[in-house]
Amino acid sequence: MSTVTPLPVAGEVLLDARGPGRALRVSWHDEAGVVVLSVWSGETCTATFRLPVEDVPQLVNVLCTGLAGSYDSRRPAAG
Repeated sequence: MSTVTPLPVAGEVLLDARGPGRALRVSWHDEAGVVVLSVWSGETCTATFRLPVEDVPQLVNVLCTGLAGSYDSRRPAAG
């Protein structure tokens, strides 16, 4: 089994809504020009995705659009 590596200074850990032990780690790697998204189950990394820095705005846009739509669908109707 591999050893858990510490999260770089520029990063975040997000917990999965399905329960404890599942997480998404986001870490910036300026030296490589990528953002690494890694999926964790407990102390084991089960998958990684290396997103080129130039593609980050597209990801942010998708997340913002989805978030706005989620808020719109939950907002009570006016009137």
